[in-house]
Amino acid sequence: MKGGRSRANENDNDTKLKSRGARAGKRKAKAPKDPNKPKRPPSAFFVFMEEFRQQFKRENPNNKSVAAVGKAGGAKWKSLSDAEKAPFVARAESRKNDYNKNMTAYNKKLADGENGVEENESDKSKSEVHDEDEDGTGEEDEDDD
Repeated sequence: MKGGRSRANENDNDTKLKSRGARAGKRKAKAPKDPNKPKRPPSAFFVFMEEFRQQFKRENPNNKSVAAVGKAGGAKWKSLSDAEKAPFVARAESRKNDYNKNMTAYNKKLADGENGVEENESDKSKSEVHDEDEDGTGEEDEDDD
């Protein structure tokens, strides 16, 4: 059979799909994000967009499209010269320096062990495991009213 699929090829495809599914179940869960971690600073373009959004909103009060604002902002940013972009670049650099200082302080706190988020989560998971061991079902008891 020229160009036709044999059953051997179909079986190979099935095994490949099954093995992918098996691997997908073995992935590690992502660690939860720390709410105390400083946010990354915006780039010069996003500093520009903060100001541009307000201006665009004043000029076009009936526009509800986020995409239209983004496209107009992108086009305006591309048309600016380096000299016109300089104030936004300077503000972005300033925010980046502040972020680096905050991250240094944050990392120092982590190294000193002042982060209570991990301790609370580990206590919670211990209590959940303990609750499951008591009745063996892992489900909470419900009150029948």
